[in-house]
Amino acid sequence: MAAGEDTSHILSGLTDQLPDRDPEETAEWVESLDALIREQGTERAQYIMRSLLQRAGAQSVGVPMVTTTDYVNTIPVDQEAPFPGNEEYERRYRAYMRWNAAVMVHRAQRPEIGVGGHISTYAGAATLYEVGFNHFFRGKDAPGGGDQVFFQGHASPGMYARAFMEGRLTEEDLDGFRQEKSRAGHALSSYPHPRLMPDFWEFPTVSMGIGPMNAIYQAQSNRYLHNRGLKDTSDQQVWAFLGDGEMDEPESRGLLQLAANENLDNLNFVINCNLQRLDGPVRGNGKIMQELEAFFRGAGWNVIKVVWGREWDDLLTRDTNGSLVKIMNETPDGDYQTYKAESGGFVREHFFGKDPATKDMVADLTDDQIWNLKRGGHDYRKVYAAYKAATEFKGKPTVILAKTVKGYGLGPHFEGRNATHQMKKLTLDDLKKFRDHLRIPVTDEQLEQDTYRPPYYHPGTDAPEIKYMMERRAALGGSVPERRSKHAEIVLPEAKTYEVAKRGSGKQQAATTMAFVRLLKDLMRDKNFGKHIAPIIPDEARTFGMDAFFPTAKIYNPKGQNYLSVDRDLVLAYKESPAGQLIHPGINEAGAVAAFTAAGTAYATHGVPLVPVYVFYSMFGFQRTGDAFWAAADQMTRGFIIGATAGRTTLTGEGLQHADGHSPLLASTNPAVVTYDPAYGYEMGHIIRDGLERMYGPDSDDRNLMYYLTVYNEPIVQPAEPAELDVEGVIKGIYLLAPAKIDGPRTQILASGVSVPWALEAQRILAEDWSVSADVWSVTSWNELRRDGLAAEEEAFLNPEQPARVPFVTQQLEGATGPVVAVSDYMKAVPDQIRQFVPNEYATLGADGFGFSDTRAAARRFFKNDTHSIVVRALEMLARRGEVDAGAPVKAIEKYKLLNVNAGTTGNTGGEA
Repeated sequence: MAAGEDTSHILSGLTDQLPDRDPEETAEWVESLDALIREQGTERAQYIMRSLLQRAGAQSVGVPMVTTTDYVNTIPVDQEAPFPGNEEYERRYRAYMRWNAAVMVHRAQRPEIGVGGHISTYAGAATLYEVGFNHFFRGKDAPGGGDQVFFQGHASPGMYARAFMEGRLTEEDLDGFRQEKSRAGHALSSYPHPRLMPDFWEFPTVSMGIGPMNAIYQAQSNRYLHNRGLKDTSDQQVWAFLGDGEMDEPESRGLLQLAANENLDNLNFVINCNLQRLDGPVRGNGKIMQELEAFFRGAGWNVIKVVWGREWDDLLTRDTNGSLVKIMNETPDGDYQTYKAESGGFVREHFFGKDPATKDMVADLTDDQIWNLKRGGHDYRKVYAAYKAATEFKGKPTVILAKTVKGYGLGPHFEGRNATHQMKKLTLDDLKKFRDHLRIPVTDEQLEQDTYRPPYYHPGTDAPEIKYMMERRAALGGSVPERRSKHAEIVLPEAKTYEVAKRGSGKQQAATTMAFVRLLKDLMRDKNFGKHIAPIIPDEARTFGMDAFFPTAKIYNPKGQNYLSVDRDLVLAYKESPAGQLIHPGINEAGAVAAFTAAGTAYATHGVPLVPVYVFYSMFGFQRTGDAFWAAADQMTRGFIIGATAGRTTLTGEGLQHADGHSPLLASTNPAVVTYDPAYGYEMGHIIRDGLERMYGPDSDDRNLMYYLTVYNEPIVQPAEPAELDVEGVIKGIYLLAPAKIDGPRTQILASGVSVPWALEAQRILAEDWSVSADVWSVTSWNELRRDGLAAEEEAFLNPEQPARVPFVTQQLEGATGPVVAVSDYMKAVPDQIRQFVPNEYATLGADGFGFSDTRAAARRFFKNDTHSIVVRALEMLARRGEVDAGAPVKAIEKYKLLNVNAGTTGNTGGEA
């Protein structure tokens, strides 16, 4: 098989494209290199080779980038750091943990429970974790503040098994795996879920791709805190344990450049390369480790491969002609997987037998010895050397590619099998073989007594290996994982900080986006609170009017601004700084949410509260990154999410993909998100104050919330706050904004956000043209009104003997007579959320369907949610009741040319359209 053909995706092919015009001279150069390595070691050889490559480049000698190295360990044997631990003790309790993890899942699959679990991931990755636990992962009490570890979701049984050995969990707890309600008080979540186990897990990772993304931004957030002087994080490392199949997710690879660009050498990826995804090989015809090596090298990362265990060292030393390495290079992953599902004799014949030299190399080895040639990810010496090299490497993030066997040690039914991920339980024979492999002191009788309940094993706290284990954790700063929510005190803004929101805009017009930005600016100026705000804007600051922050708050860049800015003479010049407050992820909503999550959980991760304020095109929030927001909720993130240029008709120049008509509905699916659609700046002032008090005030019951505010780019005259404002109504979701000014047939208009001015205009037209009396209500949150109503129904359902609580919206509308017209710039389903809690006849107007490019007035007339549509809908409902002339609706349609999109007049053309 010639390199450059079928193996072109595996090898770099450095020499394949060039003729060798003097093989004898080539051999002399190669012999010189071999002699250098032999006499002075690999480290000196590395320096010489790099010097030659650098000189070759300077002399314009075309040398291709070495994207992949041979399929061997990156760290040569002579450069491996010596293993400092007690290998025998660590082997013993690692075996106990692997046994207990498998037994926990097996017991959870007994017939009366059947909740499943994953056995094979941790079985294969145990060494990768245990080397970290014993020597690298620092707990919260470590002098530098401890590390952040993103555990691979499917490996959670192993973390529970270690917690059991440490005395943090009991056997009863292990038996509560995946039974969170039926075993309340002794329940373990299926995966790392901080919301479900708030004192144990720190980071949710089982939604594939979000773990690597969040880990990168966690490392950035650590530096952000440090560079802004909020906390010394210089001695903290971030570890992310990932699967090789997981790396197919775009999010897993798509943000690697940030880590390289910012030199995040506090970040370590450990990719468990068991060569399998959930259904089969990751790269059956290729080599995933080689592919990832090339990808990470190209992205600017330091790459360490841990391919082979120590048993291969002697064979590789004797491979003087490179025949063994050649076979290693050319064997695809699909074959490597098959080898681990067969036998030592099969490996002898099909792997070593490819070349007479390699077959002769293992002639003196038994089949069992060949079978015991381990992969590098199962050798604690090799893994330790890789971890130590990673933590000491400066200037780049590091990825460790560790080759393992999925289901390692679980027996022939599990090891390397395509179906191993879905296998939840072991047969009696599997249990016995697994016990023997791990040398667990459990008898056949104990296993045969109840095959569904094999015993857990713990040697007791006085066992020397357990004492050693606990000493190691104590030396490293306590148990991992652990989450602590206690944080430094935060002084909330003074009342005067919100004055700018109460004043209105006077005679000038201002969109709610600008009203929000003005308020945010004053919050950031607050002498005690301002430093805690972390504004996050993905390359749209100028659109949102936030370029005013550039010269004052500055854009965070750990390298500062080392170029001459083209707009340096302008008042609002672009300005980057290591101490910058503004996080600017670029055109990158996924990264922005990851930054939001890291900042919004700093209160727990670091004990330093940050209040992230993420501002984005509303269409590109929950629709594009909803899964990441769900993970943020799971991690109990606190902060503000600002959906700017909201609504389906306010940004119609941009067209369909920018027209948000549904984000409140998407946000409603996230239980941690509190959604508001405010119309005026003063409403936002009260909502933001309430949000801060709920997140960090002294009297909050539920602090782990994310406030989603939709703001608009359509300028209006922002009114000053009314003297007798119903603040409770603003916070809970609805208040009477403008009572009717005349007597006559009565109707109620409920409106939110940008549609409130349309409702006020409709009130005027109904009075002047039709003598109809209309009350206008500002609905600041359809979502919260619905949640309150559903909660009231639930209370009544479960307490039939008690008087039923009346939902807030029903209370507010008590005595409000006549039919209700509910309108917003979203699809009708948004205002329709509260229909069941309003006793009046109820109609909704909205913007259903796809958006498009046109004027605001034409779009609103097309969707029939504009001012005149409100008037006509109210007249129709009153006509059916006999309260206005039966012909009034038809006359109104004709009068206002409701069917003519060119006759619309609602709104204006100002703002960023």
